[in-house]
Amino acid sequence: MTAYDAIVLAGGAAKRLGGADKPAVSVGGRALLDRVLGVCRDAGRTVVVGGRRATVRPVVWAREEPPGGGPLAALDAGVRQVEAQSVLVLSADLPFLGAGTVRELIGALDTSGQEAALLTDPGGRDQPLVAAYRTEPLRRELALLAAEYGSLTGLPLRLLTQELDLARIAAEPLASFDCDTWEDISAARARIREHGNVLDEWITAVKDELGIDLDVDIGVLLDLARDAAHGVARPAAPLTTFLVGYAAASAGGGGPEAVAEAARKAAALALRWADEADRADQAGAGPTPPGTAAGDSTRTDEADAG
Repeated sequence: MTAYDAIVLAGGAAKRLGGADKPAVSVGGRALLDRVLGVCRDAGRTVVVGGRRATVRPVVWAREEPPGGGPLAALDAGVRQVEAQSVLVLSADLPFLGAGTVRELIGALDTSGQEAALLTDPGGRDQPLVAAYRTEPLRRELALLAAEYGSLTGLPLRLLTQELDLARIAAEPLASFDCDTWEDISAARARIREHGNVLDEWITAVKDELGIDLDVDIGVLLDLARDAAHGVARPAAPLTTFLVGYAAASAGGGGPEAVAEAARKAAALALRWADEADRADQAGAGPTPPGTAAGDSTRTDEADAG
């Protein structure tokens, strides 16, 4: 994939949120801004246009003048800070945008030869703040609009996109879902807790919180936890998965292959442990090891008989 920079627009008055600091609103335990920063971590440089705040990873900060001048003014402030020939542009309120969609946008820009690749939502509407642009055409059109209107403040995004040669990418149902109202926030929070989503959401949140950039096979770890809980004891499940992670990190590199190998070894041990327990159960009334309660009872009976 071609190298790219990213611009995340994190300003705006959030009037429909009662003026709340929307980029800092938490969805699934992570700020909306941090969720967006997570999907463009491959960017060479990430510029956030808005007020400074703590973020999950380092970024370059920019601010439109005057603050609150609208998306085109913010975009102009951001593009002044980028260096790559391609730039990904995202709003900071996209809780379900995935890294796969980002790769698709950058890939479409690479292969199409066009000036921009925009996501289109399920209703067919263009999403210019979920898009990839060639940097020079973007700068050119922003400069032309500023010259024509005297300022970019308050101008609508459609003035930009109607002048560019566009490729359009159909979005997955939730990729362009944005949080403009508290009802949107509530819907997003409910969505990530649904059965089919909650585990992936939780793992992603934990990795971000711990600063871990590692894709592992969740199924392998869950199978290991099941085998340890069933073959040994229920508390063995979390302890074993912790030890697998520690072993993978200690092995050097600690990548997905190291996790998979450590999990394989631990799973095999858990199965051997369970197999021994099963064979012991099947033995039933076999010889009793010395020192057990049953052995003590036998010796007592013999003494009484004497």
